[in-house]
Amino acid sequence: MDFYISVHQGPFVHLSTMLGAYLSKLCTLLQANKMEKADDEMLVVAAAVGVASCFGAPISGVLFSVEVMSSHFALRHYCPCFFSAACGALTFRLLSVWSGDGETLQALFKTNFPTAVPFYPLEILLFAFLGLLCGAVSCCYLFCHRLILRFTKTNTVFIKMLTSEKGLYSGMVVFFLASLTFPYSAGQFMASKYTMKQLLTSLLDNGQWNSQFRNASVQAEPSLAWSSSGIPVYLSLTFFLLMKMWMLVLACTLPLPAGYFMPVFVYGAAIGRLLGEGVVYVSSAEGTSGQQWASINPGGYALAGAAAFSGAVTHTLSPALLAVELTGQFSHAVPILLATLLANALARSGHRPSFYDALSISKRLPHLPSLRKANPRLPSTAVGQVLGVKSVQLQKAAGPAEVQHAVNSSTDTQIPVVESHESQVLLGFVLRPELLMFLHHCKAESLEKHLDEVCCIHPTSVLLSPHNTIQEAVSVLTLVGAQTLFVADRGRLLGLITWPEIKRILEDLAKEI
Repeated sequence: MDFYISVHQGPFVHLSTMLGAYLSKLCTLLQANKMEKADDEMLVVAAAVGVASCFGAPISGVLFSVEVMSSHFALRHYCPCFFSAACGALTFRLLSVWSGDGETLQALFKTNFPTAVPFYPLEILLFAFLGLLCGAVSCCYLFCHRLILRFTKTNTVFIKMLTSEKGLYSGMVVFFLASLTFPYSAGQFMASKYTMKQLLTSLLDNGQWNSQFRNASVQAEPSLAWSSSGIPVYLSLTFFLLMKMWMLVLACTLPLPAGYFMPVFVYGAAIGRLLGEGVVYVSSAEGTSGQQWASINPGGYALAGAAAFSGAVTHTLSPALLAVELTGQFSHAVPILLATLLANALARSGHRPSFYDALSISKRLPHLPSLRKANPRLPSTAVGQVLGVKSVQLQKAAGPAEVQHAVNSSTDTQIPVVESHESQVLLGFVLRPELLMFLHHCKAESLEKHLDEVCCIHPTSVLLSPHNTIQEAVSVLTLVGAQTLFVADRGRLLGLITWPEIKRILEDLAKEI
């Protein structure tokens, strides 16, 4: 069960983002004028620290934060991201040294790939084929994942169990998977004796298991678990891939916090290892001469497969850099990146949502990039088609009674001001604190004054047209850093867009998927 329910990247990122949210609230209390900046930076930085603290990989942690956690990554986030990720990775490495797991700061999965000639030019074609293969398998995996998510949301039995009987359902699934992976049952054909780290270490072994299997006297330890049942390693790897495909999909339905990235990373490594061992077997069976084919390193294919498959499933490129940082194998950086790019290109074709996007859509979470991947036409919906009830507004000559009504019926920090309720010509906005001061002033002096005589009407710097799309509205809100945008047509106020309103609109759009 270590393969499925492992505390890895997901829980680390979740915990770090929760801490970031609490720290952002603390910054809000200490520096109220920098609330937006603190809130934005803390969550983005926390995601990078989560990955860096889990794997000791600060650079790929920042890249992961750019790709997954933020639809718009501001340049001001780079410095705090790199600084925090470096501190998290350094702390992780130092703790491993002080606890006795290592003698010095080194890669988490240290490998011994040959550095003189790590791979030959013709092998680039094989790495490219591996990328396409991982992309195709990821499409199949993501399809099964979306299918099981849809089934759990529509089947009445699953809905009841996942809402009221979570413990019973989790226990049944865990017992079923544990029975299958028990080392003395079907698990003997899947190297179930190994932990997650041992699995990945064995798959990254630079030895050729094919030659070791034929000569049992020189069989190395990494390949022992894969051939302990007496069957060839090719059959063990194939059985491993077939079984883990549906087991991983089933494990994803568990209502438990669990690491997701590492099981997928190991699965990709198994794909690459199978291809590498297959190339060695074909070259030896056909009697291919030359040092080029005799020195093929299947571990390099496993590393490229791990990065390609995990990148294709999550629609990210950061696993390519993560694979390099985890192992320290910069000699394979080019084929790893090539395989990851091709796998991503195939997985992204046809607007297929990634694993994270599928979860976001399934849970009706208002995340615009997820909606855009699932249905590219939805974010192109015009703002005018989805505007809600017209917002509270004030006319220029409003008296204390009208201002009091607006303050009581609206919680917005910016109240739009129009020329008159008949013309609806937008003049600007007034701030809520200024309206409260206006009411206090009128009450203290017992005078009937108009709004424009006491309050300052601030001009609007950015206006939206009803023909602007939802995607454009979100981009403007993010770039400007505003909380409110007014929608006007030829100067006439039609409504306003706020972040809560955007959330409502996206939730309504998600229901159409």
